[in-house]
Amino acid sequence: MIRKHTISFKHAFDGLVAALATHPNYRIHLLLSVLSLIGGFYFQITYGEFLIVGILITMGLVIETVNTAIEETCDAIDEAIRPDIKVAKDTAAAAMLIFAMGSAILAGCIFIPRIIHLFI
Repeated sequence: MIRKHTISFKHAFDGLVAALATHPNYRIHLLLSVLSLIGGFYFQITYGEFLIVGILITMGLVIETVNTAIEETCDAIDEAIRPDIKVAKDTAAAAMLIFAMGSAILAGCIFIPRIIHLFI
């Protein structure tokens, strides 16, 4: 039983490594995540705000991972331009876009007042 879980964890880790190695958007998300955490410490955001940032980071990486899985699966089915595959890939990308826009707004609500305060 533990061996099955260990193998599952190894496969999940392999997927994470593959996403990092082959998808630049994944690396961009990680960079922005690290910058958000550094900004959080610099601006001394509250515990609740750190929770929000942490949830946004986690959800963003999850959605990007699912988007990557959908893209890879679609490409494995057929790399030719097909309307059905285009819809699947585009809607998966749209999910990430929607989340990124919402995250940017929430992060802006946390960080922009503090950034403005630096210059006032």
